[in-house]
Amino acid sequence: MAVANFVEQPDWSDLDLVHAETLVGLMGIKIIAASPKRVVGTMPVAGNTQPYGLMHGGASCVLAETLGSVGAALHAGESRITVGIEISATHHRAVSAGLVTGVATQVHGGRTLATYEIVITDDRDRRVCTARLSCLVRDAVPGARGSAAQRADAAT
Repeated sequence: MAVANFVEQPDWSDLDLVHAETLVGLMGIKIIAASPKRVVGTMPVAGNTQPYGLMHGGASCVLAETLGSVGAALHAGESRITVGIEISATHHRAVSAGLVTGVATQVHGGRTLATYEIVITDDRDRRVCTARLSCLVRDAVPGARGSAAQRADAAT
């Protein structure tokens, strides 16, 4: 029987390095500060717009999910993993240039669920978006720390 979904807990000591080769890196998201209770990050508007030249609502959601997920992972600790299970976002105002800043604040940190409110503001500290993210906290798969090839071999 094949075992699927091996997941490796990243080394969170350099968050920007963890995200360099992911959607987070492609969107230019930078983590400024991170703890289980509060995560702060920035994202440029340029390159993350829709056809009207405004920041794409999905980009706000990527920033929100990134910040909340980092907080949830730090809350979970090294022996556990987290997966986002629900996100909602309200877009308050359009932004067409500059840098946006997101602050994820933990509203619940339990054994199996972590929830964050994420407030995204523009360069003038005006609220652009408010999001809420819930992440499921699970035990890591035993033995998942090996190389990708080892994990693939184990799955077959």
